[in-house]
Amino acid sequence: MSHLVPSSFMMELYFIVAILSAIAVPEASVASPSPSSGSSKDTLQLLSFKGTVQNPYPLQNWRPNQDPCYFNGVACKDSRVSSIDLSNQALSTDFKNVASFLLNLEKLETLSLNFANISGSVTSQLVSSCSKSLTELDLAGNGFSGEVPAIASLSSCENLKALNLSRNSLSFSAAGTFSGGSSLKFQSLDLSYNQISGAGIFSWLFSGDCETLEYLDLRGNRVAGNVSAIVSGCPNLEFLDLSANNFSGELPALGSLTLKHLDLSQNSFSGDIEAKFSGYKELTFLNLSVNQFSGGIPADFGRNLQYLNLSGNGLVGEIPSQLSSSCSNLLQLDISYNNISGPIPLSLSSCALLESIDLSNNSLSGPFPIQSLSAMANLKKLVLSYNYISGYLPDSLSNLSSLQLLDLSSNSISGTIPGNLCKNPETSETLLSLRELYLQNNLLSGTIPETLSNCSELVSLDLSFNYLKGTIPRSLGSLQKLQDLIMWLNQLEGEIPQELSNLHSLSNLILDNNGLTGNLPSGLSNCANLNWISLSSNRLSGPIPPWIGKLSKLAILQLGNNSLSGPIPQEIGDCKSLIWLDLNSNNLSGLVPGSIANQSGNIAAGLVTGKTYAYLRNDGSSNCHGAGNLLEMAGIRTENLARVPTRRSCNFTRIYLGKTSYTFKNNGSMIFLDLSYNQLSGEIPAEIGSIYYLSVLNLGHNRFSGQIPANLGRLKNVGILDLSHNELSGPIPPSFSALSGLSDIDLSNNNLTGSIPELGQLATFPAFRYENNSGLCGFPLPSCDSDSSGLNGSVRPQGSHRRQASLAGSVAMGLLFSLFCIFGLIIVAIESQKRRKKQSSNVYIDSLAGNGNTDGTTMVGGSGWKFSGGREALSINLAAFEKPLRKLTFADLLEATNGFHGDSLIGSGGFGDVYKAQLRDGSVAAIKKLIHVSGQGDREFTAEMETIGKIKHRNLVPLLGYCKVGEERLLVYEYMKHGSLEDVLHHRKNGAPKLDWPARRKIAVGAARGLAFLHHSCIPHIIHR
Repeated sequence: MSHLVPSSFMMELYFIVAILSAIAVPEASVASPSPSSGSSKDTLQLLSFKGTVQNPYPLQNWRPNQDPCYFNGVACKDSRVSSIDLSNQALSTDFKNVASFLLNLEKLETLSLNFANISGSVTSQLVSSCSKSLTELDLAGNGFSGEVPAIASLSSCENLKALNLSRNSLSFSAAGTFSGGSSLKFQSLDLSYNQISGAGIFSWLFSGDCETLEYLDLRGNRVAGNVSAIVSGCPNLEFLDLSANNFSGELPALGSLTLKHLDLSQNSFSGDIEAKFSGYKELTFLNLSVNQFSGGIPADFGRNLQYLNLSGNGLVGEIPSQLSSSCSNLLQLDISYNNISGPIPLSLSSCALLESIDLSNNSLSGPFPIQSLSAMANLKKLVLSYNYISGYLPDSLSNLSSLQLLDLSSNSISGTIPGNLCKNPETSETLLSLRELYLQNNLLSGTIPETLSNCSELVSLDLSFNYLKGTIPRSLGSLQKLQDLIMWLNQLEGEIPQELSNLHSLSNLILDNNGLTGNLPSGLSNCANLNWISLSSNRLSGPIPPWIGKLSKLAILQLGNNSLSGPIPQEIGDCKSLIWLDLNSNNLSGLVPGSIANQSGNIAAGLVTGKTYAYLRNDGSSNCHGAGNLLEMAGIRTENLARVPTRRSCNFTRIYLGKTSYTFKNNGSMIFLDLSYNQLSGEIPAEIGSIYYLSVLNLGHNRFSGQIPANLGRLKNVGILDLSHNELSGPIPPSFSALSGLSDIDLSNNNLTGSIPELGQLATFPAFRYENNSGLCGFPLPSCDSDSSGLNGSVRPQGSHRRQASLAGSVAMGLLFSLFCIFGLIIVAIESQKRRKKQSSNVYIDSLAGNGNTDGTTMVGGSGWKFSGGREALSINLAAFEKPLRKLTFADLLEATNGFHGDSLIGSGGFGDVYKAQLRDGSVAAIKKLIHVSGQGDREFTAEMETIGKIKHRNLVPLLGYCKVGEERLLVYEYMKHGSLEDVLHHRKNGAPKLDWPARRKIAVGAARGLAFLHHSCIPHIIHR
């Protein structure tokens, strides 16, 4: 009959239905299917696992009608699944599904699920069965949690030799009781980058048999303990990585182990390494970097060592000449960031196999060690930066034919750049494959050789901070792979070569502080990858070309202090990545296009991330134009910044150092806009108010007219705002009260009228920031209620007798005032002479670790250093408080707090620590030692303290004084013997009064009154932040 179905077809249909049903039924019913063959069983288990993942897309070809050996990520032996690799696939499933369907695949040998978004924990309840063939299990980079000893549940995987659980969230509880973990007899165990702390993990690790362990990686945790116990407990250990943990003490003894690879970097080991080095001679890899080791460099490393890193310690002395007997196999040598001195020994030439040498950031001296290096035919990387190497660069440098990176920055090398650096002039043979050449911050002179174009592989060329003359060679335009052309602060002249337009890979063109002339070369529009163009402080002329808008990747454009003219082109708004625009001190005219804000809210992060820079913030004096200078500082000593020409004319209030990093992701905007000292006119574009992340806005010293746009009040991140020396009229917009992040504002020398807004911070700035606005009034200027004669400084005529009396009184007052000034000047001169003997000038250099931006980056804040002749015990600067303290010195406060010892610490807050100060006369004060906030300058700090010190209210703890010493900011408060309000409310101190509900209510009302006074009744209003 036609309706009958063949039996073979029915069997096939039943099999398909069985598989589909197995996927749909609960896990318990599919864990033990019974297909007809081993391959079918593997298929069923794989499809069951697929049914548990939230993202099955990577497994889309895992289908019932296909051989599992052709599934993505699956490999087979003898038609059975032997290996599964689903690494970097966002599967999103729980480990219990891995245990149920994958670990028990009968012939599975290796399973790799690293970074596959597997979550859960490894517990004994999950792994009930496991393939006896499984030897390698990689679960790195997932979301595993729980205790490390729980991996004992894998004991059913009786032949498991290698387990990788790195980059998860596993921990180890010292209070827990665990057993059997090490009975697994691993050969390789990787627990790196978890949350393991303490020394308990070693007791668990050695509780069983550790003899089979050959590879142990615990880096990136917080493990402590005895390293010697580790190496002695595992006699067959060959690889041990304990880097980035909390180990301390001396270098552990290794005994007679077979250890080949040892990494103890980024810990707190200390002591003399020379005395402990005898047991390390069998190693091939040794990394002891970033510890606290002292003493000299060991003379004998052993003949097997291939990699040696001793960087970031406190090693002293010279490089031992005996190295020649033990470095025959050495490939990489890193002794950077120590205190090694003396010349580089000639015996280093015996290390003929060296491929990489880094001796930077030491105190090495002597000539360039060409004789020591000439025998190293395989040398690819040579870094000698930040030393005191002197003399000339030899022509024989070109004999290092394998050299790819040469960094000699920040030394004392003089003479000229060798002309045959990359090619023999006689044979035209290419001698170098040089990719990176860093010669910045030396004493090089002469011209840049045309033959540098022979270095055809060159990617980065930095010749900054030298004394090079002449023109930029046109031949550099043939370096097709060049990305960085950096030659700022030399004595270069002539035009920027048009040939640079051939550099299609060029990212950074930094030529500031030279004598370059002519127009911006039009060919640069071809360099579509440009990120950073810095041509400031040259003699460039002509207009800013419209083609600048074609550079969609341009992030930083600095053209300040030139002679550019004409309007700012509309096309500037097409620079979709622009975050830093400095056009100050030119002859630009016309209107500012509203398109300048076009990129706001659309900039993505990343184009100039990780660049080393310095930002020199100007003090605003008449000889100092612009808001500040952004300098590319890679390989340049900060103490040499005195060579920057503007350093001599500007008193930089702060020097910020750091690495650029963006504070936004995909919604960024420009963060620095300086158009000051030009001839720009018209109204200020309201569109500027949409540049949300703008931190510095300087439009001063132009010819802007009209009213200040209220939209500028939307710049919530602006810290510096300068609209001075224009022709602006009308009132200060009330929206400026919302500019809570202001550290400096200047609206002086305009035609502004009306009252300065009382809310916000505007009233906290000094009067000279608003002066020469004839119609402006209100604090800090005279009150708007004052008689107009007082504002104008004149007196209305009211009769001859009054004029005569006024004249006589003026003469008398003038004489008295003159005598007073003479005496005052004498006293000031005497005091100044005394202070000059005590003080030395300070330059503050801050590393970035806080808020604000530079190139979309963290720009403000951080701990810092101070270069000075020493710290004096200077007197506290006291405001005119009602009950000022007697004269105290910084030394008095150090003594009163026992050097700000922890025993004197009575509290900590978001702005600093508070110490109890027991003064010599028996009185007690509370000293708040503020954290370093380098965004606040001396002027801002002084103004704020002067204001707060004069405020008195029964619900506010009185501020008695303040102190500025170098970087330190100290506040002197009345000591509250019962501790902080929090201590009293929670009864945390013995002897503190117990509070009933009415007392607590009274405290709450008092606190509210104090805040209300600050916000509303106090003049000026103070924003509590």
